Amino acid sequence: MPVRPIRWKSGLLDGCVELIDQTLLPGKLVWLECRDAETMFEAIQVLRVRGAPAIGVAAAMGLVLAVRNAPENENGFFDALSKARDYLASSRPTAVNLFWALDRMVARAKSLKGRPVSVIKQTLFDEALTIQREDANMCRSIGGFGAVLVPQSATILTHCNAGSLATAEYGTALAVVYTAVEQGKKIQVYADETRPLLQGARLTAWELQQAGVPVTVLCDNAAGWLMQTKKIDLVIVGADRIVANGDTANKIGTYSLAVLAWRHNVPFYVAAPSSTFDLSLADGSAIPIEMRSGDEIGRPFASRVVPDGVPCYNPAFDVTPAELIRGIVTERGVISPVCRERIREVLAPSQTN
Repeated sequence: MPVRPIRWKSGLLDGCVELIDQTLLPGKLVWLECRDAETMFEAIQVLRVRGAPAIGVAAAMGLVLAVRNAPENENGFFDALSKARDYLASSRPTAVNLFWALDRMVARAKSLKGRPVSVIKQTLFDEALTIQREDANMCRSIGGFGAVLVPQSATILTHCNAGSLATAEYGTALAVVYTAVEQGKKIQVYADETRPLLQGARLTAWELQQAGVPVTVLCDNAAGWLMQTKKIDLVIVGADRIVANGDTANKIGTYSLAVLAWRHNVPFYVAAPSSTFDLSLADGSAIPIEMRSGDEIGRPFASRVVPDGVPCYNPAFDVTPAELIRGIVTERGVISPVCRERIREVLAPSQTN
C-alpha cells in the first residue's frame, strides 16, 4: 500500500498533526509533530510537506491548530481565525489547494455564527478530517479513471512527485500507476530526478520502491532521448493549479516535458482533483509563480556547486499550455479535449473555486 504522509493524532485539544518530513527522505523516515500554526507554516514553506493536495490538508489542520485555543467569545474567535487564515495562506503562493482548503474552513465556521465557539472549533476539526478523507477518495477515483488510459503493458514517465506523499493517500499521477498495477497491468516507471530538489529521485522513487513498483530514475535532460528512442508509452504528471482554459502549473520542468512529448507523439496527461482547478483565472499567464532561494540550485543539500557570487534563477513552477495536454484526469472523469467547455462539463456541479 502507498504511504499516508499526514495524520491527526488524538483529539482536538490534546492532539497534534504528524507528517512525514519529506526533506529527510530517502535517508530517514521521520514523523514531524506539529502542535501550532507556526510549525505547520514552516513545514509547508520549506517543503517538509509538499504536493498541492497534501498542502491543502495540512493547511486545514494547521488552521485548527491555530484556533483551538482562541477566545471563546465570537468576535475574538473570528478575529483569530481570520489572522490564522491569512498567515497560513502566505506560506506558498502557487498551489491553489492551500487557499481552497483555508477558505472552505473559514466558510464552514462562518456558517455557524451564533453557535457556541466550542461547537465551531469542534466542527472545524471535523471539517479538516473530512477534507483529508475526501482527498483520499478523490485520489482513488483518479486512479480508476486514469488506469483506463494505460495499456496492458506500459512504460510511464513522470516528473516531480505526485504520489501518496503529495496527497492524503494514494496520489494523483501515481494513483493511475497504482491502480494499473492492481489491475494486473505490467508497469515500468521512469522518474525524472526533478531539479533542483530532486523530488523525483528522493520521493517518487522511494514510494514506488516501497510499493513494489519497478522504477528507474533519470536525469531531467535525458527525457527527450528516452522518448526519441521510443521507450515511453505515456507521460503523466500532477498539478498545482489548473485554470479555466486548462493551462496547468506544475513543478518546473513540466512544460519542457510536455513539449518533448508533443514532438515525439507521446500522450501527455495531467492528474489532479477538482480542488486544484481555479476557474477564476482565464489562462496560465495569471498564475503566480513561486520564486525560491537560489541556494537550492547553488548549494543543493549543503554542497556548493555554483561559484560564490554567481546568481541562480529558481522558479519553482512553470505553466504547460492546454494544447499540449492530451487529457486531465480528475475524480469526476477525464477532461479531453482540454478546453473551457469540457472542463466546465466534467467539473459541474463540484466546482466551487
